[in-house]
Amino acid sequence: MSLLEIKNLKKSFGDNVVLKDISLSVERGDVLSIIGPSGSGKSTLLRCITNLDQQDSGEINFDGTFGLVFQDFNLFPHHSVMKNITNAPIKVQKQNKKEAVAHARELLKKMGLEDKEDAYPCELSGGQQQRVSIARALAMNPDILFFDEPTSALDPELTGEILTVIKQLAAEKMTMVIVTHEMNFARNVSDHIIFMDDGVIVEEGTPDEVFSSDNQRMKEFLGKFAD
Repeated sequence: MSLLEIKNLKKSFGDNVVLKDISLSVERGDVLSIIGPSGSGKSTLLRCITNLDQQDSGEINFDGTFGLVFQDFNLFPHHSVMKNITNAPIKVQKQNKKEAVAHARELLKKMGLEDKEDAYPCELSGGQQQRVSIARALAMNPDILFFDEPTSALDPELTGEILTVIKQLAAEKMTMVIVTHEMNFARNVSDHIIFMDDGVIVEEGTPDEVFSSDNQRMKEFLGKFAD
């Protein structure tokens, strides 16, 4: 069985039907990127998968743990970097504090932030805050990592920092589902890509299949990025 399997997922907000019969699967070690215009249902799909929103109908089959990285960091401003990372492992997973701190230091080194464990979010750049967010998600030892447009709040230089980190995780075969508007990144890092529009999956396949698709809506969307 796939690590994550979604069947016939539907979600509405009042009269607005946001997800219309979505089905997909993610294999362990794979990177799935979800692309599409604003309002196509990408973030709502992620929120349903991660239990932040409740679907109206359909199945979500996932036997494991997950981490979620938000586009606006969502760090606790009154906690140090170290406490932001270790709080959930200690309080939720009941990890030993000494082991949780040691693991956090390993992750901070991996993120190039080994000198920032005592800093507070307000003292960090946007790129640094997002790298702390990724470290916080990884500290829970997730089976799958979800990213909701992780670079949308960053300028181009800081965007590169985050994309480099995600590429490194992909090389380590971390299972990831990434909602992104970075087309070249999606093409280079993904095993599979889904293109959503108006609440449905319009196109899916390997990066080469999706980016060379003859689907007119797909061509229109990619053409805007080419321009």
